[in-house]
Formats: sequence, C-alpha cells, structure tokens
Amino acid sequence: MPHTPAPVIAENLLVEVNGACQLMASRDRASGRTIFPAKPIEDDRYEAITLPREGRLWSWTVQRFRPKSPPYAGLEAFEPYAVGYVHLDGALIVESRLTDVAFDALRIDMPMRLVPLLFALSNGEVRTSFAFTPMEGAAL
Repeated sequence: MPHTPAPVIAENLLVEVNGACQLMASRDRASGRTIFPAKPIEDDRYEAITLPREGRLWSWTVQRFRPKSPPYAGLEAFEPYAVGYVHLDGALIVESRLTDVAFDALRIDMPMRLVPLLFALSNGEVRTSFAFTPMEGAAL
C-alpha cells in the first residue's frame, strides 16, 4: 500500500482504494448498522464497507498527559496532541488523532480528511495508524 509505509497497526482497519487510504468498517446485514472498527471478515453477519475519507470535526480535546504504556506510548518523548471525533457524512462518528493543525486553529464543524499516521510501538516497531487533518484552507 503506497500510503502505508509500515504495516497497519490492526487488521481490518485501513485499505487502499483508488490510491488513497480508507477506513474499513462493517455493516450489520440484518439491521444496517455501521460498526467501526470492522468486524473480522469471517463473520458473515457483517459485510465489509469503507468509510468516507472526509468529514467534519464534531468535537475535540488535547491529550496533555502521556498515555499508558504499553501499548499506547512509544519510545519518543511525549508531546501533547489533539484528539477529536470526526463526523463522516452518511456513516458515523470516528474518534481519531488530529494532525498538522495548531490547537487554537481547531473548530467545531471544520472540514477534515483521513491521512495515514506512523505510530511507534513501545518496542520500537513502527506501524501505520490513521489521523484526520484539516482540509486545505480549513485551518485559516
């Protein structure tokens, strides 16, 4: 996957579609309910779907303390980061890191897009996760 230079951090999380990363989810065949992260492919109660790559910032906060380790903290020094809920139109709301934006530039309803995010595990191995970043011009 050209957009994921390291292995994906979890199965059934990201897939490449038309050269871009998309989040994988599941749709309950009986109820139509969308579930993220995706259920195992072997579970035929669900069909695999991809989520929209773009959405709007629904809410956000700043993580100002180091998460538990393992597994959430890597080897690098801790720096605060933004975490938000992004509403993906027609699908659901996803919790995600927010990247490439100053904390004071974040605002509710800001247009966001999905990007791959490299993540160092506590053992030093690098994996690809995901984040959302403001769409071009949205942080102005």
